[in-house]
Amino acid sequence: MPSEPVPSPALPQGRPAGEVLARLAELRAQDAPTRGGRTFAYVYDSGLSGVDELAASAYTEFATVNGLDMTVFPSVARLENDLVAAAVALLGTPGAQGTFTSGGTESILLAVKTARDHARAVRGVTAPQLVLPSTAHAAFHKAAAYLGLEAVVVPVDRDTLRADAAATAAAITERTALVVASAPSYAHGVVDPVAEIAAAAAGRGVLCHVDACIGGWLLPYLRRAGRDVPDFDLSVPGVTSLSVDLHKYGYADKGASVVLYRDAALRRHQYFAHAGWPGYPVVNPTVQGTKSAGLLAQAWAVQRHIGEDGYRALAERTAAAADRLLPGLRAVEGVRVLGDPQAGLVAFTLLGADGAPDLSLLLHLADEMRERGWYLQPQLSFDGLPPNLHLTLTPAAAGLVDALLTDLVAALKAARALEPVAVDPAIAEFAAGLDPDTLGPEEVEAVLAFAGMGGGTALPRRMAPVLALLDALPVPLKERLLTEFVGAVFHV
Repeated sequence: MPSEPVPSPALPQGRPAGEVLARLAELRAQDAPTRGGRTFAYVYDSGLSGVDELAASAYTEFATVNGLDMTVFPSVARLENDLVAAAVALLGTPGAQGTFTSGGTESILLAVKTARDHARAVRGVTAPQLVLPSTAHAAFHKAAAYLGLEAVVVPVDRDTLRADAAATAAAITERTALVVASAPSYAHGVVDPVAEIAAAAAGRGVLCHVDACIGGWLLPYLRRAGRDVPDFDLSVPGVTSLSVDLHKYGYADKGASVVLYRDAALRRHQYFAHAGWPGYPVVNPTVQGTKSAGLLAQAWAVQRHIGEDGYRALAERTAAAADRLLPGLRAVEGVRVLGDPQAGLVAFTLLGADGAPDLSLLLHLADEMRERGWYLQPQLSFDGLPPNLHLTLTPAAAGLVDALLTDLVAALKAARALEPVAVDPAIAEFAAGLDPDTLGPEEVEAVLAFAGMGGGTALPRRMAPVLALLDALPVPLKERLLTEFVGAVFHV
């Protein structure tokens, strides 16, 4: 008989641990720094020595513990109950309950799932709607897409950038399963009028979720440090659920979050249980089944290490950074800070000679700042809201504000000397006529290449031309191109 073909190896030969770790270090060196206070998005740096080492040790201790079954691993319930109890004490009301999750997106998915199932069971809603301001996090749209809800988007106030409570109330219908408010919104760092929105929802018998993924572990400590903070948590009448990330201003490693509910009866709609198969009875509080308890343990360890006084001090340092940054930004010619930032996030746009936002100058400034070792996150225009640069302030940045402002002034001067980035009107008109749903692979590849997003991971060093073109594209086409680009990056 002919011999069977020898299968190709899936992996190279095993290497010594030192070589493997050295290769990881090489890869990590290509990333933006996550510590030091110069990356103003995606990371939250307490600036405290020893916190990273503590988190890593705690994770290692529990890395092999399976969080699926607390009857086999009772430590899982103890750690989660401690974390949820702290969140309830900070943000809750008597009787509130919660769940530890993998991050803000999962917390939001679970809150939307809970509201959908509650509306179905209690009010008989079969075609549920999700009412949210245009500044609500994209995770709510993801939840609506995953869970079969219709997203009803309400424009925000153009000056304050806060949700419009009256417009939100008017958007509530018999089909509304959940109304959303942010504390703060990610894009601009402003706190929505939670009390008014929650009252409108309660008046119609509808649940209200507050996305406090960013502000939930910061705003209460800012209040305890003497800052004026609006009411936003579960103590507000009508607020029925709330999400708070521990890997943001709780300074745990990614991913660690908590979703809270006003009571256990409401939280019950979050759970999935199934006994109709021959295996073990399944009860999943979260989207995940099997999960390492390492993330739970590191969040618990960091929280217990920093403690009450530590979080208050860190909140004060974050506020001090904002106190220095905001007047410094407002003193720079052409800079306009958006809204009234209250929770560590700041967004600003640049005005041209005509008084309108200057997208080209803004994007050039982002590139120039990156050349100087700072990452400021570009956010494109949407629904009449101006393009801007977004900064996430952390305690680690408190001592760097003067250096940031100095470099920003120099970078802005350099940006003004560059040729403006302009999108050919003919190209924009052509793109507006494309149907994203019918584009073939070759057409998508051609558009990506024109946009400077072709070649897999090969992005240009300066992103201004790419982002300017994306800003000019219709939203559906923009989403299709971004999807294809990410698909090209994650491709074997």
